[in-house]
Amino acid sequence: MRTLCAGTLIGEFFVIGFAGLVAMQTSDLSTGTVWAVSGTAMALSVLLCGVLTRPGGVQLGWLLQIGLVLSGFIVPMMFILGVVFGGLWWASVHFGRKIDEAKARFAAEAADAA
Repeated sequence: MRTLCAGTLIGEFFVIGFAGLVAMQTSDLSTGTVWAVSGTAMALSVLLCGVLTRPGGVQLGWLLQIGLVLSGFIVPMMFILGVVFGGLWWASVHFGRKIDEAKARFAAEAADAA
């Protein structure tokens, strides 16, 4: 699960950065405000890669997804990208857990065979 989720989070890192550039040009927010919010979200997306397997890591990822959708109030395209990345996050968690279960099952079968 960690690999799929981390890939999604790194993709979000870049999208958040580009959205920050767009927000600087199209919104009435100051550059400092845009980069304080964007920079925090970018840092969170990278830090989450390291805590995905810990309790609450996936839930923090969901909070980031909600924040991504809500950023659409500043950059309207983020409504769409937020929903897309929310779907990718769901798929990463869902199928990542299935992959982890299959790996554990294969490891158990290999241990039983040995």
